[in-house]
Amino acid sequence: MDLIRIIAAVILPPLGVFLQVGIGKHFWINILLTLLGYIPGIVHAVWVIARKGPATA
Repeated sequence: MDLIRIIAAVILPPLGVFLQVGIGKHFWINILLTLLGYIPGIVHAVWVIARKGPATA
């Protein structure tokens, strides 16, 4: 399942984050990063997915 999330993160970074943690703090941060630059959005999305498990706080 992580492979699907990473592929989604490369194509549309907020989608990968949404699949991992849902709508929360990291989702909105990723949307902002993606709007500021596509690469920062991808890096953040892959980082969230690689952390394993839903984000806390």
